[in-house]
Amino acid sequence: MILRFGWWAWFVAFRSRWGDAGPGRRSLPGRDRHQPIPWLTVAAQQNGVAPPAPADDPTSPPPSLARRFAALSIDWILCLLVTNLYADPIVDSWAPVLTLVVVYGFFVGLFAQTPGMRLCRLSCVRYADGGRIGVLRGLLRGALLGLVIPALVMDARNRGLHDRAAGSIVVWMPSTRHTG
Repeated sequence: MILRFGWWAWFVAFRSRWGDAGPGRRSLPGRDRHQPIPWLTVAAQQNGVAPPAPADDPTSPPPSLARRFAALSIDWILCLLVTNLYADPIVDSWAPVLTLVVVYGFFVGLFAQTPGMRLCRLSCVRYADGGRIGVLRGLLRGALLGLVIPALVMDARNRGLHDRAAGSIVVWMPSTRHTG
């Protein structure tokens, strides 16, 4: 038990030393976790214009359902692999779902994307201003996603009930490739 969760206890114990940035990273002065995500503001800063919030930008097309399903499938496979470390997913059917909820709460809440979303170039941000949604809203979103039905009821911008309850939206993540 200590081996599985030892890194987390170490991180929490030394978090005050490094601030919110964690070990090996420097905290950005004047930046908190509720500010918009940097890659959303890069293009707007180059043009000298504030970036529109996802709620105020109806021109951006929503990500395709195929891409969202691919990201969820990747995350589900990773959750099955992790679940094999502490339970049998075939016998304990609740274990992979619980792992998925925790993964969504942690990764979406803190990093605005899961590993599957990263591979599919998607990000889950706050609908109002484009910032991170936080761990509690990420857990709520993951729990409702685990129920399946809220994810199937969508509006015109492909926001499911789980997105609306958490106040989030899934958006495209721009390419990080440099041209030139």
